[in-house]
Amino acid sequence: MGVSRLDVFYRRLLLTKLFIGGWGKPEDLKRIFEFRKIIGDRERCRSLVPEDYPVYINKTEDHTDCQIHDGFFMSPLEHFVPGILPPEAVKARFQFIVPKKWQKNNPVCIHLAGTGDHFFWRRRTLMARPMVKEAGMASLLLENPYYGYRKPKDQLRSCLKNVSDLFVMGGALILESTVLLRWLEREGYWPLGMTGISMGGYMASLAVTNWPKPIPLIPCLSWSTASSVFTTGVLSKAVNWTELEKQYAINSVYEEEIMKLLDYCGADSFKVGREFAKSVDSLEHLLGLSGDDRVSAGQSSKAGRETEAGPGLFFDGGPEGGRARVDQLLSSVSSSGMSLDTFPQSLHPNNTVQEKKNNSAKCHRPSLHNESISFMKGVMDECTHMANFSVPVDTSLIVVVQAKEDAYIPRTGVLSLQEIWPGCEVRFLNGGHISAYLFKQNTFRRAIYDTFERFCLKYPNLH
Repeated sequence: MGVSRLDVFYRRLLLTKLFIGGWGKPEDLKRIFEFRKIIGDRERCRSLVPEDYPVYINKTEDHTDCQIHDGFFMSPLEHFVPGILPPEAVKARFQFIVPKKWQKNNPVCIHLAGTGDHFFWRRRTLMARPMVKEAGMASLLLENPYYGYRKPKDQLRSCLKNVSDLFVMGGALILESTVLLRWLEREGYWPLGMTGISMGGYMASLAVTNWPKPIPLIPCLSWSTASSVFTTGVLSKAVNWTELEKQYAINSVYEEEIMKLLDYCGADSFKVGREFAKSVDSLEHLLGLSGDDRVSAGQSSKAGRETEAGPGLFFDGGPEGGRARVDQLLSSVSSSGMSLDTFPQSLHPNNTVQEKKNNSAKCHRPSLHNESISFMKGVMDECTHMANFSVPVDTSLIVVVQAKEDAYIPRTGVLSLQEIWPGCEVRFLNGGHISAYLFKQNTFRRAIYDTFERFCLKYPNLH
């Protein structure tokens, strides 16, 4: 299956970079990995969040068809891994859109935010308000850590500063979703479900793995792991590989200590990563890319703006020296049917790092870029691979909506969700990530309604 040309083109509009701060503090990564081993086991987490965890409503707006409540609570992650969240993110904020007239029962779907989805306007306008009109269904919109009111002062728009920030976000959202599900149960709402688009779909999936009861889950435009997103998908071009390579080379703790903390799924990723690195070199050779071409093709763009329109994903900017050849390759991806998973990693930045003399030898290791990619695969799989988390209680209540030509979420070379969650349903849309986001919101909503109906038929007395 080829990839969407629109995805590739859209991706090139962004100039700002992801993970400009690097991997994150080694001690933070260690704490996150240790907590992941707890939160990845549903049985160990049954009593982590008290049934009566305090949730507050501080504002209510009255509309013709619904009421919109603004609320907040303190993120439980701060109790278990103190100081891991930035101060701005400790207070979790949400918006609860409740219909004035229920059509059937009192259903509520929790929506987690996708990349670039700050505050609540986008989800409220594109999903929650239509769901009130179409199905009399309430929506609860939780704001992700690092976004909107919860964004650190030193973060540029949606660009997470450290790789570890993504893992902190996931851990926080798992616990925060549990808080909200228990609060909704106490308030008498039923049935309850979870959804999200792109990154929001990943986070919703992670949250449901931790919930001890059957629950509808509708992840849209997401898959089984984030590792491929940042190493082989088009979003990998937004990663600041130069800084990551420098830190990996200079600080041996990443290779010598953190690598040992990874579970089997992550360890397998290192093996796959090394094989992938070999195939990358071979593919670049076959395509006739010289060393200079590889460097110029991967050079980072100058500082610029981020487009927040549309899905708010990250894009990359204009052509530079040596980019014409890469652009030509990119433009032929869809027509040739080539998968981004086999696309040459010359698209990644591969600049050598100018450091002091005592570090220069380390930073100029020929295999440094490939080693950094392998390490990225490992740490991403450790904290985001669904195989490292419990299987949801009832996988027949999972409906995955995926785009056939999604260049952001590569599916080749990783375990499928059907393999990890036997019994789940996958619905494929024609086109890519961007076109699905822009034009298929009604399909996402239909999947939500179908899954909730399936739940009600199967568990009519489970409330």
